[in-house]
Formats: sequence, structure tokens, C-alpha cells
Amino acid sequence: MSAPSSPGSQLGSTSLTIFATPKKFEGHIGLIQRNAIQSWTRMNPQPEIILFGADAGTAEIAAELGLRHVPNVKCNQWGTPLVSDLFDQAEKLGRGQILCYVNADIILFDDFCAALSQAAGAAGKFLMVGRRIDVDIKDAIDLQPDWATHLRTRARREGKLQIARSIDYFAFSRGLYPAIPPLAIGRFWWDNWLLWKARSLHATIIDASQAALVIHQNHDYSHTTYGPSKEEMMASEECILNARLTCQSPADYDQGFFWRYAYTIDDATHRLTANGIQKNPRRWWKQFKRYSSRPLGASRLAIRSLLHPTPKSETKTAIARGQQ
Repeated sequence: MSAPSSPGSQLGSTSLTIFATPKKFEGHIGLIQRNAIQSWTRMNPQPEIILFGADAGTAEIAAELGLRHVPNVKCNQWGTPLVSDLFDQAEKLGRGQILCYVNADIILFDDFCAALSQAAGAAGKFLMVGRRIDVDIKDAIDLQPDWATHLRTRARREGKLQIARSIDYFAFSRGLYPAIPPLAIGRFWWDNWLLWKARSLHATIIDASQAALVIHQNHDYSHTTYGPSKEEMMASEECILNARLTCQSPADYDQGFFWRYAYTIDDATHRLTANGIQKNPRRWWKQFKRYSSRPLGASRLAIRSLLHPTPKSETKTAIARGQQ
């Protein structure tokens, strides 16, 4: 698999739809979200941008920047927007042939469009993901003509490349996800499931870490009800429910097998490099490590699959869960 000869030629002004669900535009979170969304409007070619949700400030920034705003999003019992509804509405409302969910604190540049053009030109059914660079940004970005050059230089000098478990954008071909469980956005495990699901559908998963510099603006978790640390959120009922919902069957979670679905960027089938799109041999190491680090669980899983194949009724139930 190789890249097309002219990066960017595949991606027109309405070929990409970016969608996001911002949090309240208050304090530091509000500042970095404004930085991020403004960076998307400066991308060339300019994408269609849809902001979902009714949190304070979302409608105002959408109106200010001339973006589409969709206030109504289905939420769980904790009031957190559901991934299933966000992706379903984006699929129905977006004009782009490529859809991209981006966390609202992520800054993108033109190289993102170029990378996406190469991915779209080389694969039919695909998902593009990539590692981010964490940068401490405390102030509003001054969007002067050379803002991107200065910020990219700063990121390379000060930033920290994040691990493959942190996944902040999902750019995919229209129609890739036929059904998504009612996972809560931003509550862990939902992003890993999106990679696993794409892989289970035999889509090409492309790691664009080397081709697109993506900046995550550092923040704590004080904007949630769980406190400033990740650990408090991960222990919550909401995150535990997300872990349950990623499993194909209830037995997978009850027997401790939900780790099977926790795919990361290292599970990508291909990588976008300076020499084009190439196969990613690291994914085989990732799978080996996933199972070999849990020898007891892997052996139990093998025995279960031999002695107790998943009943058709249970498979249908899992599919129905995904269509909620």
C-alpha cells in the first residue's frame, strides 16, 4: 500500500466533517477549547465543523465562528453524551465523505489534512488515528499569520509525545461504524473500542503519528464530577459501565476479559511514513503482549472458546446492544 502522488488532492473543502462535543466554556477548559476549535477553522482545505451539545458557550462560539451547532445529544443517566448518538448524528448531518471526531482540546494543522488525504487515497474502508503531543498552554493563541509555525516549534521543543493508549481523534470513512454501544464520551474505554471495532470490520487502521503533529493542551479533570485525577474517574460506575459495554457478551466482562477490546494506536494495521503507507509490524507484538501478559486469562479464554462457544442468541443480544 503506497501513498498517492499528490497529497491533499483527494480532500476537497467539503470532503471532511469534523465533529466534537465541547465542555462548558469556563476557565482554563474554555480557553483551550477556543484555541482548538479556532485551529480547525484555519485548516486548509477548511473542513465542515459541527459542535454538539448545549453546555454553556457552545452555541455562542459556533455562532461567532460560523459553525454548525446541534444542541440535542442523547446522554446516559449521569448526563454524559453518548458516543453512539454523536457518531450517528454526524453521519446523518455531515456533508463530508470523511468524518472525524476530535476531542475539543486538540489543535490541528494543515498536515492533518494532507495525512488524511493520503489515507483516503490508499484505503477504502479506513480509520486514521495518531499519537498526540502534550503541551502546557495557559493563554489564548494569537492567530497571527505565522501562529502555526511558532506553535509547532514550541510543541517540538517543550511537548511530550503521549503513549499509544491516548487516542484523541478518529478520522474514518463514511459508513464505517454500523452500530455503536451506548458508551459515554470521555469516560475511558470508548476510544479503545472504536479501534477494536474497526479492526473487527476488517478496516484499514492507519497510524498517522509520524505524518501529522497533533497537540493536546494539558488540563486536569476538575471539570468532571469525579475530581482532578484520572484515577477517581476510572473507579466510577460510569467508567465501569463503559468497560462492560465494550464487551461482545456479558460473560466477557464478568470473567475479566474486557481487556480484549482495549485496542490502542499500536494495533493499527498500517503507518503513514515519509515513504508512504506501510504495514505496521508492531501490531503483532502488541497482540502477543496483550495475551502473554495475561497467561491465566488467555488460557481460560481458549478453554472457554473450545468448550462453550458463544450461543447465537447471545451474539444477537450483543448486536442489539450495539444498536441502542
